[in-house]
Amino acid sequence: MIVGIPKECKSDEYRIAMLPATVEQLCSQGHQVLVEKTAGIGSGYDDEQYTIAGAHLVDEPDEVFARSELIIKVKEPIKSEWHMMRQGQIIFTYFHFASSLELTEACLRSGITAVAYETLTDKQGRLPLLTPMSEVAGRMSIQQGAKYLEKPQKGRGILLGGVPGVEPADVLILGGGVVGTQAAWMAAGLGGRVTIMDVNLERLRYLADIMPPNVCTLYNDPHIIAEKAMQADLIIGAVLVPGGRTPVLIERSLLQNMKPGAVIVDVGVDQGGCVETTRPTTHKEPTYIVDGVVHYCVANMPGAVGRTSTQALCHATHSYVIRLANQGLDCLASQDSLFFNALNIHSGVLLNDAVAESHGLKAETATV
Repeated sequence: MIVGIPKECKSDEYRIAMLPATVEQLCSQGHQVLVEKTAGIGSGYDDEQYTIAGAHLVDEPDEVFARSELIIKVKEPIKSEWHMMRQGQIIFTYFHFASSLELTEACLRSGITAVAYETLTDKQGRLPLLTPMSEVAGRMSIQQGAKYLEKPQKGRGILLGGVPGVEPADVLILGGGVVGTQAAWMAAGLGGRVTIMDVNLERLRYLADIMPPNVCTLYNDPHIIAEKAMQADLIIGAVLVPGGRTPVLIERSLLQNMKPGAVIVDVGVDQGGCVETTRPTTHKEPTYIVDGVVHYCVANMPGAVGRTSTQALCHATHSYVIRLANQGLDCLASQDSLFFNALNIHSGVLLNDAVAESHGLKAETATV
């Protein structure tokens, strides 16, 4: 199989979708790997490392897409890449279709097969290819939140952990999954006063058992969300609906009752976000202000720490890439029902119910 690795072209995206070690294994098993020149530079991997591993370097993304049967990416194809996608091609990446009807329609028109990292499940029902980036984003959300609480960044001028004699910041985390858990550990470690909210009582019991004393858990009730949001200095949106649109938990009308200079970091922006005023931003222009509240809604947060994120992601995707190349899509999907969950679009046909519901479309019966 010919496997292609284009350079990521989203703003300030420094990750690459495959490590040299995986390239080497694919080549040793008879596959051809095409890597766009300088694709790994942002993660600290130069062209020579990929050449030594057996990859063929190509100058332009057009050639990668034109020659490859299987494209491995990190982020969803952006508009400048849509014309390069072709009928029958497999693209394995984060798609987050629920947040973009335009992307969904472009992929349907192209006739590609879209295999989404974010909906692949394991035997425990977890999301093994989403988890590593959720861990990175959860931890980064507190770093960024603490930074944008500073007055030069238009925040309240608060040190997240306070100092002796001065109270710490109040941190509200909406969602107790991987992102929320990592955010809570980081915020608690810095000395913040942390509240995690979720609708899963079993998860809240678990978090109550493992978290330090400065973290409390609350059931996700709309009235309590409103009350806590008005008290919060920093809110982390950590809500996830696998494959679907994130529900809105904080409406715009609530913002005017929040503290001026409070900060919202909506990690779920890739799937719409849990705040009504959320819209995607970039690392170059990461924030905007609505009703006095600072919004940080960067859609590729882990891209800023390309070295860490690339290693974490590629360690998780490695075995799936090898199996996909060796067995082929149809064989792998028919043998592995959990991998089958990652099929969002197959040869231009929409299969994912959550994506279809998000856009008022109809999903077809999934077959390969």
